[in-house]
Amino acid sequence: MKKIKGALISVFYKDGLAEIVKELDKHGVVIYSTGGTQTFIEGLGVKAHAVEDLTGYPSILGGRVKTLHPKVFGGILSRRDNDTDIQQVAQYEIPAIDLVIVDLYPFEQTVADPKATAQDIIEKIDIGGISLIRAAAKNFKDVAIVPSVAQYGYILDLLRTQEGGTTLEQRRHLAAEAFNVSSHYDTAIFNYFNRTENIPAFKQSFTASAATHLRYGENPHQAATYFGDLSAQFEQLHGKEISYNNMLDMDAAINLIGEFGGADAMPAFVIMKHNNACGVAVRPTLVEAWKDALAGDPVSAFGGVLITNRTVDKATAEKINEIFFEVIMAPGYDPDALAVLETKKNRIILKTKTDAPAASGGCSCARQFRSLLGGVAVQERDAKVGGQDSEMRQVTNKGITDAEREDLIFANKIVKHSKSNAIVLAKGGMLLASGIGQTSRVDALKQAIAKAKSFGFDLRGAVLASDAFFPFADCAEIAHAEGIDTLIQPGGSVRDQDTIDYCNANGMAMVFTGLRHFKH
Repeated sequence: MKKIKGALISVFYKDGLAEIVKELDKHGVVIYSTGGTQTFIEGLGVKAHAVEDLTGYPSILGGRVKTLHPKVFGGILSRRDNDTDIQQVAQYEIPAIDLVIVDLYPFEQTVADPKATAQDIIEKIDIGGISLIRAAAKNFKDVAIVPSVAQYGYILDLLRTQEGGTTLEQRRHLAAEAFNVSSHYDTAIFNYFNRTENIPAFKQSFTASAATHLRYGENPHQAATYFGDLSAQFEQLHGKEISYNNMLDMDAAINLIGEFGGADAMPAFVIMKHNNACGVAVRPTLVEAWKDALAGDPVSAFGGVLITNRTVDKATAEKINEIFFEVIMAPGYDPDALAVLETKKNRIILKTKTDAPAASGGCSCARQFRSLLGGVAVQERDAKVGGQDSEMRQVTNKGITDAEREDLIFANKIVKHSKSNAIVLAKGGMLLASGIGQTSRVDALKQAIAKAKSFGFDLRGAVLASDAFFPFADCAEIAHAEGIDTLIQPGGSVRDQDTIDYCNANGMAMVFTGLRHFKH
């Protein structure tokens, strides 16, 4: 147990500080402080020595420099069992500081304030405070650090129950909390500057304030925590707690619906299951879009996640209400539609925020992060589609009609968001079936065909989209046998000509996009 003899207190927030100050005074601790904190302490009837008197320098440069001085940092960093340190501390009359209570300027709050100027934000980058936190945490062997109001209760309990002392184990714990605070703070500053610099780096602060503990992960035996702010994208109007698996499907769904535009585009509906679309349709009315999205695979839709780009009306809500699903996301709900959907107690109803991204790819994030091999891989988000007029290159003798062009673009949007190897079959703005996550492209196509047939779809006149090139002509042969004679694929195989020749010999149309869409 180490008794606290000297303490430095310099904080932005004073709430909860009074009891700590009184407890320190009770145990005869010498207190050093600055500015408003010193005034606050002395207002409690407790003596506080000004840091300016200790250093011999006033607070200068508009308060930017107050504590940055050897007499302050020497008192914190000196090793109590080191003979040279002991000698120098005595020589330069440096007092021992065994406790540092400091917090940081509210940088994140200032960034979030729409009225804050760039200079306001820069001035909230704390220099002295972060230095004090790091110094005290580094010397945890002798010094206890309280880096934020979140630790006030902990240190107060120690002071009261241990007669003004701390153990090495407790100081180590506080040091860990301190470096957590400092890393979060530095990450916030980095992210602010990186808005314009776009430096490829993974910076995520895993602090308690940013963490939401989930019921469990992918399976009940797996613990899970979400770091982020769902409220930035959604407002939950109804239902139970969002699960880990819900969020995986929600992420996939919002990325796919983003390909179909917002309220000014045709009504679109997506049904997502296990991160893949099992139903997609674009129609003149929302209820039609829902009916045809469901028709694509009414079996897989059970327990799925739904998303649309339009406000849900009562007629659509009544049709949706006929099946069981986990989550629905929409930019809005008519009051009578919401009343229908809320009849199921646990159903999660989310309103997408108007400022949530609706551009191609659905997310404004420039990069994606994935944990693997004990580390994190970073890549640019796949923001391109491939299939727009400027990106299509006709490679066969037979051209495509305007209706086929629309279906090709539609299918290519879906295949972009399907697990590789992926094949999508579509017709008339509707997903007929997809083959996903297969180890062979032929298997993916056969899966898609079998699924479409199982629901009674006529594949004649359907189009086919592939997420990567055909290495052989076999997929074109299988498609042609089913009456699918219009294909879209990236191209780029050394044997592209084999597939082109087959298509020309059999009256098929094919376009290349030059864009592969692997999704692992």
